[in-house]
Amino acid sequence: MVRLDETQDEMQDHDTDALRETWADLSPEDRLKAFQKLDRASAEDFFQTLRTDEQAELLISLPVFERRFWLRILPPDDLADLIQEFEPELRYAMLAELDPRLGKEVAALLAYAEDQAGGLMNPRFARIRPDMQVGEALRYLRKQAHENLENLRFIYVLDRDQKLLGAVSLREIFLAPDQKLVQDIMRTNLVAADENMDQEALKQLFANHGLMAIPIVDSAGRMKGIVTADDIVDVVEEEATEDIQRMAGVEVLEAPYLKIDIFSMIRKRGGWLTLLFFGEMFTATAMSYYEHEIARAVVLALFIPLIISSGGNSGSQASTLVVRAMALGEVRLRDWWKVLGREIIVGSALGLILGAFGLLRIAFWPNREEMYGQHYFLIGATVATSLVGVVLWGSLIGSMLPFALRKCRLDPATASAPFVATLVDVCGLLIYFTMASLILRGTLL
Repeated sequence: MVRLDETQDEMQDHDTDALRETWADLSPEDRLKAFQKLDRASAEDFFQTLRTDEQAELLISLPVFERRFWLRILPPDDLADLIQEFEPELRYAMLAELDPRLGKEVAALLAYAEDQAGGLMNPRFARIRPDMQVGEALRYLRKQAHENLENLRFIYVLDRDQKLLGAVSLREIFLAPDQKLVQDIMRTNLVAADENMDQEALKQLFANHGLMAIPIVDSAGRMKGIVTADDIVDVVEEEATEDIQRMAGVEVLEAPYLKIDIFSMIRKRGGWLTLLFFGEMFTATAMSYYEHEIARAVVLALFIPLIISSGGNSGSQASTLVVRAMALGEVRLRDWWKVLGREIIVGSALGLILGAFGLLRIAFWPNREEMYGQHYFLIGATVATSLVGVVLWGSLIGSMLPFALRKCRLDPATASAPFVATLVDVCGLLIYFTMASLILRGTLL
C-alpha cells in the first residue's frame, strides 16, 4: 500500500512538472482544464508557484465557488498583490469573497503604495507578551500556528499596546525552562523598518544585515507585520527589470512582454526612440559644420563610425557600472568625486590603448599610402588623439550623468546606454574634427 501511494505521488509530481514546462504555451482554456485535472494538494502547490498575473488569469476562468477557495489559501500580502492585478471594479468583488478578518487585512495592505514596506508585509506573525512564562508562550504559539503564519522561526514580543519590544527564536523558546519569563530570554537589538519605507531602502536593509525577516512598525513603534527575504527576492527582480528596461531606453513595462498590447509597446518604446533620434540629428549638424574639412580630406570620414562608437561604448560601460553600483548601495551621491577621479584614470588609459591600436592599424597597414595618402601618419595621430579624448569624455559623461539624475531626484537608470551614446556622438565629432584641424593644418587642411 505504501508503494502504491508513493507511485501515485510520483505520478502527480510528474504531471505537475510537465504542466509547469508547458504552461506558457497553453491557451487559457487548456490551462484551466489541465489545472482542474490535478489533485487538490498538487493544485495548491502549483497555484502558489504561478506568477501573480497567471494566478489572476486562472481565477477569472474559475467558477465563483472555486475561486473563493483559491483566494483564501494565500497569505494576506500575496493576496493583496493578486487583487491588484484585477480591474478596479473586480477588486471589490474579490474582497467581498473573503472572510471578514482576511478582507480587513488585505484592505489595509492595499491602502499602502506598492513600493512601500507596508504594502509588502504580511500582517500575520507569531507574537507573545514579555510577561508570559515560556510554557504559557508555547501553548499560545501552538494556537497561533493554525492561523497560516508565514514565519515561525522568530517570535516577536509585543506589549499590550502592540509595540515591538524584542524577539526570540523558536529554538530559544524550546530550550528555555517552562517557568522562565519571555522578557528574560528575548533579544532587544532588533532591526526594524518603518511602514512607509521605500522598498529599495528595505531591500538594502536586508542586504546589509543578512536577515531572513524584518518587522515592520508604524511611527509609534507598533508592529504591523513582517517582510521576509522571499518577498524581497520579488522586489529585487522587479527593480532589476525596471532598471534594465530604462537603461535600454524603454519606459517600464507593467506586464510581461507578451502581455503588452502592440499600441502600448509602440508608445513605450517610441518616446525615447524619437527623443534619441532628434539628439542624433545634432550629429548631422556637427558634420555639416565641418563640411569644408571633410571635402578637403575625405579620408577623415572613414573613421567617423570608429570614433563615435568608441566614445559611446565607453560611456555605456561607465553608465552601466555606476547605475548598478548605486542600486547595490556601493556608491552614494557624496562619492561622485571619487568616481570622477577613477574614470579620469580609467578613461585615459582605455583611450590610450584604443588610440595605440588605431595608430598602429593606420601606420603599418600594407597599402596605407594608397588608402590614406602620403600623410597617413598624421591621419593616424589624429585618430589616436581623438580616441583618447572621446573615450575619456564618454567615460566622464557616462559616470557623472547618473549622479546628476540622482541629485535631481530622478532614477539614475534613466542614464541609459542609448542616451549616453547619443550625447557622446555629437561631442565625439567635435573632438575628432578639432584634433584634425590642429594636426592636419598645413597638410591636408
